[in-house]
Amino acid sequence: MELVKPEFGLIFWMIVSFGIILFILKKFAWAPILNMLNERETSIQNALDSAEKAKVEMKALRSDNERILVEARAERDLLLKDAREIREKMISEAKGLASKEGERLLKSARENIQNEKMAAITELKNQVAVLSIEIAEKILKNELSSDEKQKSLVNTLLKDVNLN
Repeated sequence: MELVKPEFGLIFWMIVSFGIILFILKKFAWAPILNMLNERETSIQNALDSAEKAKVEMKALRSDNERILVEARAERDLLLKDAREIREKMISEAKGLASKEGERLLKSARENIQNEKMAAITELKNQVAVLSIEIAEKILKNELSSDEKQKSLVNTLLKDVNLN
């Protein structure tokens, strides 16, 4: 029962030993513990501040990313528009060149056809002339085969010459 009802000596020594432990703790442990707690509190506050700063920076980065994406899309659309315009211009130029080339080829073909037509007509005229001469020669040979026919022809020609 002594523990339930402590005596004065026990209480005295308990108070003395508690005071000594308290003095030792205050002298050697209390300041470092408080310093560590203050450092811990400061590091926690710094971590919270850093987290808040990171959160603000993330918002800024997110808005920057969205702005950059919008700019990139606008630039992409502009590049696509320019590419379409260049393509259309190239197509129209190619059509123009093809049209000019087609017209040139058509003109050249017409000239060739005309030249060949004229050559064919000339050749045909030459052949007709040769055939006409051959026919005339044959007719004249038949007509002038006898001396009487020759004299008659000469007289007719002389009469025509005198009349003119």
